[in-house]
Amino acid sequence: MIIPLFLMNRGCPHRCLFCNERLTAGNRPERITDAAFIETVRAHLSGTGGRSGPAEIAFYGGTFTGMEREEQRRLLEMALPFLREGTVNGIRISTRPDGIDAECLDFLRCSGVTTVEVGAQSLDDDVLLLSRRGHTATDTVRALLLLKERGFKTGLHLMAGLPGDCPDRFSETIVRTIALRPDMVRIHPTLVLRDTPLADAFREGDYLPLGLVQAIDLCKNALRALTVAGIPVIRLGLQTTRELEEPGAVVAGPFHPAFRTLVETALFLEMGAALIEAARLGNDFTVVHSAESCTGRMGIHFALSPADLSNFCGCRRENILALKRRFHLEQIHITSDPSLPRHTLVLTAGKRRLKTDWSGQIAPCSLSR
Repeated sequence: MIIPLFLMNRGCPHRCLFCNERLTAGNRPERITDAAFIETVRAHLSGTGGRSGPAEIAFYGGTFTGMEREEQRRLLEMALPFLREGTVNGIRISTRPDGIDAECLDFLRCSGVTTVEVGAQSLDDDVLLLSRRGHTATDTVRALLLLKERGFKTGLHLMAGLPGDCPDRFSETIVRTIALRPDMVRIHPTLVLRDTPLADAFREGDYLPLGLVQAIDLCKNALRALTVAGIPVIRLGLQTTRELEEPGAVVAGPFHPAFRTLVETALFLEMGAALIEAARLGNDFTVVHSAESCTGRMGIHFALSPADLSNFCGCRRENILALKRRFHLEQIHITSDPSLPRHTLVLTAGKRRLKTDWSGQIAPCSLSR
């Protein structure tokens, strides 16, 4: 469980081209008081309903290491009682790549910080320059190496569709991210938020945001690559706030409150189509020309984890309808199988049983299950 506390741009040396913290984090106080801190932590801990598991206090929304050292100390000391009593297992912070050095990391380690998330956004220097980030890709590489040397868990924040970005550049950022081996990644497509320089650039015709389909496609490929590499993507898309949903808050861009669901639904559609194609190549389909349909000799049957069922079917069963149209199928049967791991899809067609997962690799599996 993550217990988030927002710093509201505190410690940031400047505002980036795309940033409006009042919308993305909500309209929160500038300063975290002792009373507000305790109330927030206690509320999250009491809201678990008796469920046990690790919990971390997280300072988000600003550049933690960019604040005065005494302010850092004040905030971290507020968390110490919860660490000592064992109700919280660690502290995580977010910061910039150029806000990390050996001295600050020694201080953080001694103060109970266990996880550091780094706002890289891109690993392309041209994209970083156009986005007015004020740091380079080399800064990110150096920061990750320092963090790993000192035993911190690491996370990277990435954005798709920044000024100057393109599919090839974003793909290269993902490749470089995998080489850095962070413990987790967050990705969201760039949104044009009101009261930002990016909104001005959009209105002047100097910036064109991603469309929703483009954003889904880029993030789908990133999710697949990172998952195959064993790097969890812990968030896709911005966390929705009441302020972000106000009319006019998002000027343009691929905003959707369930963006991750859209990405996973698109990935499962690809998986289903790939399995059917593989079964067709194995001659387990009979083409009935008179009915202009193609059906499996023993029917089409998918099985998957219950937790993936809704993402496989899609909103209003759009994936099932799309597969029926594409392959001229009359029926598709679906079974939820708790024994199957997440993100795995199994197809039974005729005498063949094939499986795939987010890696895209297709393999035969036994019919004896």
